[in-house]
Amino acid sequence: MPGLVNYAHAPLSVELRDVPVPEISERDVLLRVGAVSVCGSDLHQWRGSHGWHVNYPCILGHEFSGTIAKAGARVSHFKEGDRVVSETAAVIDDASPLSRTGLYNLDPTRRGFGYGVDGAMTQYVRVPERCLHHIPASLPFQEAALTEPCCVAYNAVCVNGRIRPGDSVLVIGPGPIGILCAMMAKLSGAGPLIVAGLPSDKHRLSVAKQLGATATLEGGVQEYVSKLGDGLGVDVAIDASGASITLQMALAAVRPAGQIIKVGWGPQPIQFSLDPLVQKNVTLAGSFSHNWPIWERVISMIVSGQINLDSVISRVAGLSDWHECFEKMEGGEYVKAVLTP
Repeated sequence: MPGLVNYAHAPLSVELRDVPVPEISERDVLLRVGAVSVCGSDLHQWRGSHGWHVNYPCILGHEFSGTIAKAGARVSHFKEGDRVVSETAAVIDDASPLSRTGLYNLDPTRRGFGYGVDGAMTQYVRVPERCLHHIPASLPFQEAALTEPCCVAYNAVCVNGRIRPGDSVLVIGPGPIGILCAMMAKLSGAGPLIVAGLPSDKHRLSVAKQLGATATLEGGVQEYVSKLGDGLGVDVAIDASGASITLQMALAAVRPAGQIIKVGWGPQPIQFSLDPLVQKNVTLAGSFSHNWPIWERVISMIVSGQINLDSVISRVAGLSDWHECFEKMEGGEYVKAVLTP
């Protein structure tokens, strides 16, 4: 079967290869992939710009849904033919104190699909039963595949964040996670809601506007914020970009006693003083991944229509069109591309 394989750290070391159908153990299922969404981390591995360890060669893809083709002998809550979506924590330490308290997403030994073990940019993928969630027949696979990034945004904004109705919120970085964070902030009652990016983000900023952003900016963030309300800054700033400069921008824009939520990754060292964090008495919260109750909540929100992904999914394409989808996501023409192996 065809699989999109990342075979080395060097840039552009991704290609379609013929890969075997995986074997499953007694607590696994063999999942027939219905749809797999392209993530920014897939793009980083394609470009060789990532900062995490990859077990090469590895099939990409960790945002996926599909149908169970085969269930292991000790799988008890799922059966062949069930429609499901999968979490990303493919390997965890069940005995870890974090796993025991439900925070397995923070287990230091955690390995995920698409870098730690083979992912879903192929026709069949091996998935542990504990990763699975049922989805109804009414939910298309391409929308279900976006459950994972929605969970990332929900965890950042609604679990680690403290937005209240009427709070002013700034989202820096209109990539897929930034746009979904803006959506979650809107659902939490944010107003005004500002999404900031670069001139190259014009299309994605227009999508943010469609999803309810009060204003979208291609620069001039500090000037805009200084004229907002009492001029002291926004209540919450969300750094969905990850670059050192965007954290500095968030720190300048947030009001005293406000909050910064950092969900974007960036390997660059901080090149500025954190004294304003102290002087302003600002809370800085990191946010990573998600866990079971977040998945259940987000699935119900997608099914009910509370989370509407129509404007977020820019293209649904076959696996053979992966290269064009990667390029157009990287260039900002697409918010999310979904592949259907």
